[in-house]
Amino acid sequence: MPLPLMKAVGTRQALPIDHPQALVDLEVPVPAVRERDLLFRVEAISVNPADYRVRTQKADDGSSAILGWDVAGTVAAKGSAVPADFQLGDAVYYAGDLTRPGANSEFHVVDARVVGHRPHTLNASQAAAVPLTALTAWEALFDRMGFSRTNPNRLHNLLIVGGAGGVGSMAIQLARLIPGLRVIATASRPASQAWCLHLGAHEVINHFGNMREQLGSLGVPGVDAILLLNDPDQHFAALADMLTPQGTLCCIVPFKQPPDINLLMRKSATWVWEFMFTRPMFGTADLGAQRDILNTVARLIDAGQIQSAATEDLGPICADNLRTAHRLLESHRTIGKLTLSGFAAQA
Repeated sequence: MPLPLMKAVGTRQALPIDHPQALVDLEVPVPAVRERDLLFRVEAISVNPADYRVRTQKADDGSSAILGWDVAGTVAAKGSAVPADFQLGDAVYYAGDLTRPGANSEFHVVDARVVGHRPHTLNASQAAAVPLTALTAWEALFDRMGFSRTNPNRLHNLLIVGGAGGVGSMAIQLARLIPGLRVIATASRPASQAWCLHLGAHEVINHFGNMREQLGSLGVPGVDAILLLNDPDQHFAALADMLTPQGTLCCIVPFKQPPDINLLMRKSATWVWEFMFTRPMFGTADLGAQRDILNTVARLIDAGQIQSAATEDLGPICADNLRTAHRLLESHRTIGKLTLSGFAAQA
């Protein structure tokens, strides 16, 4: 018996976002459930730079690829090895696995170990804006850079380069939970600077200006920790110069050209990558850490300590609206997170 079909949005080949075939409406089979999987009815999604990066790298092999790695939904089915803390109808959120089909679809399936119960105080659209950015920011700050929310930290100030984007919005808020840490964000426009201050940054500087001079005017001769969230090719050399001896620099974006990593050598500085999909891609032994992080973030949101970075819902999930979302992201001028909710009727 053939599997039932579902609505989805995907791409068949790498095309500029203004091309009408860059993203298209599809009908595809509902995915099958493995023993550790949960199947979800998708209620809302948000859109990330990962989406357009995967779209622009799509091989022209005749296949269709479904994108999307930020989801709020409800449990529709579960595999035989899924623990009892997930029940049918549970409201959940997650970012998923880059090696499996994305979630721009009516139903979606992922390993239960990367899924959290979503915050009670958020609607589906607001919740969908959280998982990928919260996981990236949390892993960067606490797993990669070694910050602690309870113990003394050897790094006393943090520069977040690209504070107004999705990850930056969450990183500012999580960093403010670290005792004694001075949080400085970068943003280039009045609106994005105001957004960073709203989320809790102590100060904001402009990454298109001389950052060392701007820090100096704040009485900060150097920064102990840097979280680099955009355009590393442009910023790396300047950031390596500003980093204090034995400081830490964490980057989440790939370079287009190899950097001169020797700039960090004399400072005995730590360089570290953060890629949120590492755990699910490689099936690491600590895969369930992502479930634990999402559940902790949900508690922090429900306690009013952090908020969703959702700033605009673009309407139902369909190819037209997703092309709009990709176009806005590729402009590099968005603030917070863009979301879509529910499925549009197809013509």
